[in-house]
Amino acid sequence: MRKLLLSSCLAALAAAPALANWPQWRGPDLNGVSAERGLPLKWTAAENITWKLAMPDRSGSTPIVWGERLFLNVAEGDKLGLWCVDRAKGAVLWKRDLGGGNVRMRKHNMSSPSPVTDGRSVWVMTGTGLLKGFDFEGRELWARDIQKDYGEFGLNWGYASSPLLHEGSLYVQVLHGMNTDDPSYVLRIDKKTGKTLWRVERPTDAVRESPDAYTTPALLRVGKTTEIVVSGGDYVTGHDPATGKELWRAGGLNPEREPFFRIVASPVVYDGLIYVPTRVKPLLVLRAGGRGDVTKTHLAWSTQNGPDVPTPVTDGKLFYVVNDRGIVWCFDAKTGKEVYGQQRLKPGTYSASPVLADGKIYVTSEDGVTSVVKAGPRFEVLAENDLAEYTLSSPAVSEGQLFLRTSGHLYCIGRRKKA
Repeated sequence: MRKLLLSSCLAALAAAPALANWPQWRGPDLNGVSAERGLPLKWTAAENITWKLAMPDRSGSTPIVWGERLFLNVAEGDKLGLWCVDRAKGAVLWKRDLGGGNVRMRKHNMSSPSPVTDGRSVWVMTGTGLLKGFDFEGRELWARDIQKDYGEFGLNWGYASSPLLHEGSLYVQVLHGMNTDDPSYVLRIDKKTGKTLWRVERPTDAVRESPDAYTTPALLRVGKTTEIVVSGGDYVTGHDPATGKELWRAGGLNPEREPFFRIVASPVVYDGLIYVPTRVKPLLVLRAGGRGDVTKTHLAWSTQNGPDVPTPVTDGKLFYVVNDRGIVWCFDAKTGKEVYGQQRLKPGTYSASPVLADGKIYVTSEDGVTSVVKAGPRFEVLAENDLAEYTLSSPAVSEGQLFLRTSGHLYCIGRRKKA
């Protein structure tokens, strides 16, 4: 009995950090959802702020959190760097060089991809194609130059996809075509050595700018199988993580064959459904488990009221969409029935993706206003919190605190609650 109890306690301790950490841009389960409770509701630039750290420039990169450390992809003039920050004090522990070549591409720059960590090492990619791994003390493990190895990126507005970490590998997508004739592709890279384990081309018949995608791959688990989901270039595809083989493909993302139909919002996977945003319309929802062409056979529902930039969020019961103008829709996650629609947040432009936690949806505008919306079938704004600084980055959640990154600061909001 004592052995059984000890085993149960050890298992619980091993599982606990996953809930407390935010190891990638969409959180512990890759879907923008946190199981935490007691999160902050109201704050200002001076109230309910535990600390703030000055930032040299804007970034679309989300801060990631593991234990006592935060990691940030940072642009500073021409230079790019990885910062490690003390979680308790908000002080920089170390900075590591990620090379030069930073440029502004419309609203974002070359620091847009978010880092990812497994709690021992951290990996970060830049819009210039540099991919590096570090341990938690800042020692470089390896470095790759993806453009040097496989050709220049050909996206119209610069590379912005984050790596996906799954077990012992990083999955990196390069979906492009506007400024290159080179094929799009997906990489599997060994997280310990940085070596390419496979590279598969991802064909598309999309034209002009439509092959370009700024999405991040998602992870789909169906029964005992796992798949890597990649959206962009007018299609969404599922791949075998071991080989890269394309298992299934769905079209219909660009039904009118528009020539400037780049995709920004990433796919969301939850409870056997794959939610695939496009350039506003349509948003497609597919049932998992298909093989081959699943365009018609596995379509669960669709809507013309999707987002452009912010990635949607769901708890498996309700599916929430926030578009670039701060208009909110709520759908039944399984059937697509509209629960409510066209509810307006504070006017502005919205690029950060919403986060669902503690019965609330946190949505941040580019003006730095975070609206806190009550989760559920009735639209209700609980609070509007204005930091008055330009914001592209999505919030991170860890141990009762929110981490919000603006062009001017990284804010730690609320009191810490140890997991």
